[in-house]
Amino acid sequence: MSASKDKKTGKWICQFRYKDSAGQTHKKFRRGFATKKEALSWEREFLLVSRRDPTMLFSSFTEIYLQDMSHRLRASTVRGKRYIIQEKILPRFGNLPISQIRPCDVRNWEAALLRDGKANGHSYSPTYLKTIYNQLNAIFNYAVKYYELRDNPCRKAGSIGSGQATEMQFWTLAEFRRFLQALPADSPVTLAFQTLYFTGMRVGELLALTRADLDSSACTIRINKSCQRSRKGDIITPPKTARSNRTVSIPPFLIELLSSYADTLSPDDETLLFPFHKYVLTKELENTSARAGLKRIRLHDLRHSHASLLIELGFTPLLIAERLGHEKVETTMNVYSHLYPGKQQEVAERLELLSQVF
Repeated sequence: MSASKDKKTGKWICQFRYKDSAGQTHKKFRRGFATKKEALSWEREFLLVSRRDPTMLFSSFTEIYLQDMSHRLRASTVRGKRYIIQEKILPRFGNLPISQIRPCDVRNWEAALLRDGKANGHSYSPTYLKTIYNQLNAIFNYAVKYYELRDNPCRKAGSIGSGQATEMQFWTLAEFRRFLQALPADSPVTLAFQTLYFTGMRVGELLALTRADLDSSACTIRINKSCQRSRKGDIITPPKTARSNRTVSIPPFLIELLSSYADTLSPDDETLLFPFHKYVLTKELENTSARAGLKRIRLHDLRHSHASLLIELGFTPLLIAERLGHEKVETTMNVYSHLYPGKQQEVAERLELLSQVF
């Protein structure tokens, strides 16, 4: 019998033998169950997971999914996935067998998200709703592809939210100057903001910059890594995509500021230029923009601000894609196409001038 009562504690013990996927036999033991039913239930779930059976609980399957993803995705990406799964998905589906979740269950979950998003007087953004839905959809797709789940209930239920924000936030050059004026002139944080605005690099790329990445003679910054900073320490990884490995030309004033600042640090080429947490920049951006009377934007919106500045200056989508490290120019157009309509009138006016020669 796999479940027995511990005479000393009055609790139940579960012990049994099982075979792993390689056919090897192992012994499993666990104590401390309040009832025999709990002990046998734990045994059943363990065996379902060990056999990769799609009738296992959804909560058990998500751990398999996250463990696999941890070997394939960046640590920060996996942390984001885990948060969404734990906070938005498991409360509804965690105790259900994954094979028994129906399209109507997904629809009810979506309706609850739409209602709950208004609990504090504001709705979840369309992009956030889409992100939550995409995570559930990804788990079911994974189960269908690798664990013989019959179908993905999300496909019949349909999605919620939107992949694109309804309105992109960014600062003009004039607004960014107002922001800088409200910051200490010689602060490393101020220089970090200038670097983000005038290069369009991602925050993780900024935090990974070292002295060796600066080339003062060529006025360039090399971007070839990203940093995720946590309580456990820094995790240095390759950039987001292959095209994110790039060298960005920057104006002389910025390379001069960066080089002068680097000279105040350790002479080691691998010394990080900005060894502080992303939270420092986020709070400074929030507090200073409020003090300067500027509209509130996110830290990532400084990347959008750089792109919008380049568009205003007349640079092509191809050049902007290369500078931002996008895999395809189509990505740039999808994200920033709404900033180009103003250029359409300029095109028409120039074509009209050309027509006068005929």
